[in-house]
Amino acid sequence: MKPQLTSMAAAALCAALSLVLAEPAGAQTGKPATVSTPPGVQPGTASVTAPAPSAAARAAARPTVGCLIGPEVVADIGSPVTAVVAVVAVDRGDSVRAGQTLVQLDNEVERNSLEAARSRANMDADILAAEANMALAKQRHARAAELVSQGFTSPQTLEQAKAERDVAEQKLRQARSQKAVNTHELGLVKAQLAQRTLRSPFNGVVIERFVSPGERAEDKPLLRLAMLNPLRVELVMPAARWGSVSVGDQMPILPELPAATAVTAQVTHIDKIIDAASNTFRVRLSLANPGNRLPAGARCRADGAGNSVAAAPAAPPANALPAAIKPVTSGAPQAAPLILKQPAVPQQAPLLPRV
Repeated sequence: MKPQLTSMAAAALCAALSLVLAEPAGAQTGKPATVSTPPGVQPGTASVTAPAPSAAARAAARPTVGCLIGPEVVADIGSPVTAVVAVVAVDRGDSVRAGQTLVQLDNEVERNSLEAARSRANMDADILAAEANMALAKQRHARAAELVSQGFTSPQTLEQAKAERDVAEQKLRQARSQKAVNTHELGLVKAQLAQRTLRSPFNGVVIERFVSPGERAEDKPLLRLAMLNPLRVELVMPAARWGSVSVGDQMPILPELPAATAVTAQVTHIDKIIDAASNTFRVRLSLANPGNRLPAGARCRADGAGNSVAAAPAAPPANALPAAIKPVTSGAPQAAPLILKQPAVPQQAPLLPRV
């Protein structure tokens, strides 16, 4: 009988201990567990809210369009005539001005022809002789007319004097025409000589050199020039942005270069046809580049909405809280205190003495 009573008492004691251990720690103490608030904030008046996105974050969230910065004009400089290259005055990477001499071809024959043409154009002996002959023919005609009127000579003499006067007049006209022809020939020889000197058509930079002195200039470019001020910006925009930009709009451009800052370019051309395969259209911009401070060929990012290109938002400090805790003002409704129940730490049940 005693062993049965002892086992019943042990079972009851174990059930009581399990009920005690199942209650939370707060129920045992009678005090609710609360969450600690940061310094400077009154307990029970703090509300946890998500931080509002900053202007930089909103700008960075806007989709941008990739673009390419290129030279405004690229020209291959060639020779209109076939000749031997005498001098190449520039090299790759040199800056050139409009009208500057780039390549000099052999021009000895043209220079001699120019001197001969200049001498013919300056020769006035034929005109002076024709003018003197014209004056003499007029005097003879006037004398013959006077003698015919007085009856001292026949009308045949007057007709002969008149014919001589007409011939002298034609010779004078011919001499003057030849003078004009010689002048035009002088201009032609000057133009032929000018073709032997290749000059820069614009301000730019030499990006390629294809010949050296002594080579034969034929049907191939001798130099390649690029205009770097202004620059041309080409970007491809999705069809969903059709109508968001217009010719004359200002658009910020951010070159993908170390320590580069955003610059402003002006829209100069918008394609009128959308590419059906890619569902995109092209936009061309002009970017001022004084002093060639930006290189051509760099990639860039353009804000298609026409707003400024903002830098990426800075990383939050290491000690920043994940959520902003704002004190509630007196006029705002008070938020209920945040109460969290902490689970009780299980305690090891005491060992019962064996009966």
